[in-house]
Amino acid sequence: MKFFIDTANLNEIKEANELGILDGVTTNPTLMAKENITGNNNILKHYVEICSIVDGDISAEVNALTFEEMVAEAEILADLHPNIVVKVPMTSEGLKTIKYLSSKEIKTNCTLIFSPGQALLAAKAGATYVSPFVGRLDDISSDGLQLVAQIRTIFDNFGFETQILAASLRNPMHIIQCAEIGADVITAPLNAIKALIKHPLTDSGLAQFVADYQKGNK
Repeated sequence: MKFFIDTANLNEIKEANELGILDGVTTNPTLMAKENITGNNNILKHYVEICSIVDGDISAEVNALTFEEMVAEAEILADLHPNIVVKVPMTSEGLKTIKYLSSKEIKTNCTLIFSPGQALLAAKAGATYVSPFVGRLDDISSDGLQLVAQIRTIFDNFGFETQILAASLRNPMHIIQCAEIGADVITAPLNAIKALIKHPLTDSGLAQFVADYQKGNK
């Protein structure tokens, strides 16, 4: 399973990359705004900076809503760096855009997936990734993990090569549960990823080892 970090913060991306487990990055307009990155030129430059840090797929989102405008924006994004994956929303115009981009061998990530039918259509259109939003479904008392499981079953039934990129993950248990289900990729904030490192028995065991070593070297 691949690990992506969901952020536009360069320091967080560097820290995750230094852990040795980072395979890519996902971003969106909200995450960009959180880092005070505004204006098209600044956003494009920021994507290039991210690509210089991480040797993996970097999702860059289109902001247009029509097919023609999405394609024009997508081609600009794809030209920034070979690792750019164009993030396209799950709409009828988005599906047409994904079909067109896949015919041009431009990688795509179909975002804002909230049903198995949406994921199926995105895979049919040729999406490289589909992003079911686990946490946002949980927020409305739905089951985001069940959605990931349904998509896994459908894709396995028909041999779709589209990868399941489980998104909107909020905690380390989301990550583990997505791994159990068989998500190809997870994307999560740095704190959720780092929480996987910690365990109280690891901490207490290490403290004991250090104490015993120091006793033997007095």
